[in-house]
Amino acid sequence: MTRSNIAMIGLGVMGKSLALNLLDQGFNVTGFDISEAHRERAETEAKQLAQQVGKGGFVKATDLNQVLDSLVKPRVIALSVPAGNIVESVIDDLLEAGLEQDEIVIDTGNSLWTDTEDREQKYQGKLRFFSTAVSGGEVGARTGPALMASGDRQAWNYVQPMWEAIAAKVDSKGLPVGQFEQGEPCAAYLGPAGAGHYVKMVHNGIEYADMQLICEVYHFMSEVLDMPALEIGRVFDTWNQGVLNSYLMEISAEILQTSDPITSKPFVEVVLDKAGQKGTGLWTAVNSLQQGAPAPTIAQAVFARAQSSQKSTRVLGASRLKMHVQPSSGMNKEEALGELHEALYCAKLSVYAQGFDLMKTMSVKEEWDLDFAHIAKIWRAGCIIRAVFLQDITSAYQADPQLENLLFAQRFVEEVHNRSFGWRATVANSALTGVPMPAISSALSYFDSLRCEVLPANLLQAQRDYFGAHSYSRIDEEEVNKYHLTWSADERIQVSV
Repeated sequence: MTRSNIAMIGLGVMGKSLALNLLDQGFNVTGFDISEAHRERAETEAKQLAQQVGKGGFVKATDLNQVLDSLVKPRVIALSVPAGNIVESVIDDLLEAGLEQDEIVIDTGNSLWTDTEDREQKYQGKLRFFSTAVSGGEVGARTGPALMASGDRQAWNYVQPMWEAIAAKVDSKGLPVGQFEQGEPCAAYLGPAGAGHYVKMVHNGIEYADMQLICEVYHFMSEVLDMPALEIGRVFDTWNQGVLNSYLMEISAEILQTSDPITSKPFVEVVLDKAGQKGTGLWTAVNSLQQGAPAPTIAQAVFARAQSSQKSTRVLGASRLKMHVQPSSGMNKEEALGELHEALYCAKLSVYAQGFDLMKTMSVKEEWDLDFAHIAKIWRAGCIIRAVFLQDITSAYQADPQLENLLFAQRFVEEVHNRSFGWRATVANSALTGVPMPAISSALSYFDSLRCEVLPANLLQAQRDYFGAHSYSRIDEEEVNKYHLTWSADERIQVSV
């Protein structure tokens, strides 16, 4: 009997797709799911692949004992189950079924990175707990995802050939290639337990912001420039041929040019404007606040989704809140489109700068020693935020691994300098015409704050000292020296604290 190289527990959308990808690459896979329907579906699709030369064999397991019996040793088991307690429940069941100390369990779900750290501690000495965050959705998992691995280094050495085989690939120019073509794999070992899921969390935060940026541009084009969805989609198609080339721009162009099969109206116009979220963007925003590493555009993207869910309040506000706005009739359409293009590029770059700065902060705190060039590399294909300018980000960190902020890289200094007027004009036009651009605006404020040598925090700190005696530092003293002013109408006394 030929034994399997790996087992996949959880044959839902992602688990089944990863299993089929492994079969494509010639690995033998055992699949298990508590749902019989999921097991049957996976087996049916695996049988279709088995008719092709060079494909791996599939074993449908009906319980965990059969899973363990079907694997070569040391046994490798990947979990594709919902984040949370179910991960530990499955692992505990595997241990009870006979999993051994030197065998590997890989969490491929969207787990919170701190949970991953806790699990490594919990299972130390019982098994090799490992994690691999997967990005790319169903299509990516099936034909080539971006894989962000972390945990036991020996476990990585063992699974690396499988992970690199199924990962997305890029050519020498950093451009995606087909599933069965040769190229550099978008899979990497990022560090100790938690590092991979943390990087994926920030990836998703950037994803939230990138999606919101595109939506704000669409909104302006629709409301102010009075462009129909089909025309906007065609503009996005054109933009996708240049510096804004990305997966999210590509699918946005396709969505806007798609008709609703029921009404024949533009599909986007029959979709209710209430956006959902699964939490990873929120996790990123909260983490940035906790660490004091500003990621305002990611936070604004989360807020935008929250405000979209307040549909009834917005309907009421639309009827009651009136204000004077600049008429759009006199706006030069081609000029405005050029400005929107520049604003989208600059805001997108600002978002990536925020995300990489957040990762840098946590890398130092957790002693992960993250390789930012490597992270940018594995995001070039397979994942949701894959974009052509990730090659430029890779080059920036290769040239200076200790880069203080991505926006300080010489290439991006020049790019933003050349494009910033369009960014500012777009934000000004959005305010004057009353079309909200919370993400694009916050990205510009982040940039302007970054280049502002003196911020009004001097007044803010004085306010804090006034009402709460919180103390302040002086510009003509060492920062470690703290002072408090006695706030009296008759006498000002500076007291060292």
